[in-house]
Amino acid sequence: MTHDTLLAIDQGTSSSRAIVFSTSGEIVATAQQPFEQIFPASGWVEHDAEVIWATTLTTGRQALRKAGAGRTPKAVGITNQRETTIVWDRRTGAPIHNAIVWQDRRTAQVCRDLEAQGHEAMVTERTGLRLDPYFSATKLAWILDHVDGAREAAEAGRLAFGTVDCFLIWRLTGGKVHATDATNASRTALYDIRKGCWDADLCALFRVPMSVLPEVRDSAGDFGVTDEDVLGVALPIRGVAGDQQAALVGQACFSAGEVKSTYGTGAFLVLNTGEELVRSQNRLLTTIAYQVGGKATYALEGSILSAGSTIQWLRDGLGLFSRASEVESLARSVGDTGGVYLLPAFTGLGAPYWDPDARGGIVGLTRASGRAEIARAGLDSAVYQTRDLLDAMAADGVAPTRLRVDGGMAENGFFLQRLADILNLTVIRPKVTETTAFGAAALAGLGAGLFGSLDDIAALWKSDVECGPQMKDQARDAEIAGWRAALARVRT
Repeated sequence: MTHDTLLAIDQGTSSSRAIVFSTSGEIVATAQQPFEQIFPASGWVEHDAEVIWATTLTTGRQALRKAGAGRTPKAVGITNQRETTIVWDRRTGAPIHNAIVWQDRRTAQVCRDLEAQGHEAMVTERTGLRLDPYFSATKLAWILDHVDGAREAAEAGRLAFGTVDCFLIWRLTGGKVHATDATNASRTALYDIRKGCWDADLCALFRVPMSVLPEVRDSAGDFGVTDEDVLGVALPIRGVAGDQQAALVGQACFSAGEVKSTYGTGAFLVLNTGEELVRSQNRLLTTIAYQVGGKATYALEGSILSAGSTIQWLRDGLGLFSRASEVESLARSVGDTGGVYLLPAFTGLGAPYWDPDARGGIVGLTRASGRAEIARAGLDSAVYQTRDLLDAMAADGVAPTRLRVDGGMAENGFFLQRLADILNLTVIRPKVTETTAFGAAALAGLGAGLFGSLDDIAALWKSDVECGPQMKDQARDAEIAGWRAALARVRT
């Protein structure tokens, strides 16, 4: 089995990647290509869907070429930035508008209006989500309302909607398959996560014609075969999951109570709740963790909108350092932030605040404040937000003692120790840190029969670094109080 390989397509918010894994979890070959973000207006974030496709195609071909002809993958797994919304013409496959990214807040007023009309209870009951511009439904309606002729074309069945996975499946199969998986469907605000189907009442509420929606399949299932002229070889697509759910799989969090946090562009804390659909009373989301064999496993999730993107802004926007990797040494160069807090509400705040109108700020500055203090405050902002999410989970009756972490920021040892100290729990980084991509590959392996069960995937997970808390309670409490006071200053 160790001679078999799997191709993971990992289409993210700031880059597209392809990784060929062995079935023991080792990386055989990898390729990555960044692409530009588009900011048409304040709080608006878009991607060129054709660039998403082009970079996916380029990296997929590069990874296969690097792996060599003798390591042709047995199957493909796809993981993707969730909630990002694409609408395309069924006849030509051409997108009718830029992709509207999950971070985009242009439909905040629409969500406020629907909430004022009393609709949030139904949305939350059926989808596990909140009325927030984060999710796909209002983005989709916006495209149909703002592209000439789009709503009429949709009503006539000429348009297709999909999250990024769905668009890539369509392109990879030459338009033969219009499908998504249950995890991505659960992020649209159009899918009833208990019944496991698109909801007609929700579609009517958001003014979405059901004819544009894809078929929903298991996360480990049959999504067709890639056209040979696309990647140079026909490969079965057998695994699909949104990036955070794929990371949960890659972290082998298959038992109720296990939790992981991924620190990429944003940061996402996901807790497996098993067969139980837990309704949060503290502004967390209920979502589908994965669906295998027609059976959904559920999760609680907290979403931080800006994590790695905060570090990127410190690098590119403020010029505090030239490479993101330099932030660790800069942060270590000072004993503390000197009372500086960075509030990264660039596109509002996610869970548990759900404040789309909040805007960022740096508070507590004095003449003694310098780039090291601000850099450290930037790292700390993701730590404090994670603490807020764990506090919300604890209030919902779940208080984990260990946290599995991954993503680019998890390579930073200083950041891991800060997490352990402020969260007051053990933080664990695994040996295989490409957990999102490996989760997609593992689902493909399960769907292709290379793994017999989730237990086979869990057996591959191994710890690499463990950090335990070293901070005194009084110091921790003082820092958290300072963060919450600063947070109140940027909220509306």
